[in-house]
Amino acid sequence: MYTQLASRIAACILCTVPALCAHAQSSEKLLIDGSTGVAPLVEALAKAYRDQSPEISIEIGKGLGTKARIVALSEGKIDIAMASHGLDVPAIQRQGMAVLEIAKIAVVFGVNADVAVSNLKEDQICDIYSGKARNWTEVGGTVQTIIPLTRPESEVDTEVVRDKIACLKNLAMVESVKVAPKGPDMARALAATPGAVGMTTTTVVEQSQGRVKSLSLGGVAPTAQNVQNRMYALTRDSFLVTKATPSPAVTRFLQFVRSPAGEKVLIANGAIPAKP
Repeated sequence: MYTQLASRIAACILCTVPALCAHAQSSEKLLIDGSTGVAPLVEALAKAYRDQSPEISIEIGKGLGTKARIVALSEGKIDIAMASHGLDVPAIQRQGMAVLEIAKIAVVFGVNADVAVSNLKEDQICDIYSGKARNWTEVGGTVQTIIPLTRPESEVDTEVVRDKIACLKNLAMVESVKVAPKGPDMARALAATPGAVGMTTTTVVEQSQGRVKSLSLGGVAPTAQNVQNRMYALTRDSFLVTKATPSPAVTRFLQFVRSPAGEKVLIANGAIPAKP
């Protein structure tokens, strides 16, 4: 008993010396929350950052709405807010916050890997969501029931496709279209549902391990080159919002995101890094 107690005391004394406590508990923790559409990309960045800086703990929340994420940031409940397409940057800055654009991502119509279609025209997409086309044979595929999925109307992916595809702008989607409340819900549904189709991002496709594939739109594939030269028009921007004077831990993470290592992670996850 005495030996065990002595060992514990010795360990406590040693852990007052930093050089001898390399494997002590994490000294820094980052809390990140906000857009679930941006989350898969930030999760990949966080994992890569932790791999090179294991003393950092990064926790990513399950999602906060537009107003809630900014309130949480201002009140210090989170360290970084994830945001996307349509962010009012000047308004955010007037609230004493800083905005860092990290990447542009293609919004795509993703399908379950078993769907034998690689391209859809705009009118075919509208036929699917209006209920006119209910089997993949009607849009160039094999015999299989189409399972159409969508995100809530207030979500970025839906806003993007509504805005850029003319026939979708005011289309009333048929009642059989299932709504995936959050980005991860859409990702899981596409990966697990034979015949499924829904709006998602190239990041989700890249992270699906082959269970989801992205469709070309009118013969234009959602490649980085086509996004950069604006041939592929369905895109969303990804931002990280912090306090105007972020903590050293936040600053180091943002520096990693903008570093060559961070850019490599972004590209590997289907995103186009934003230029400083």
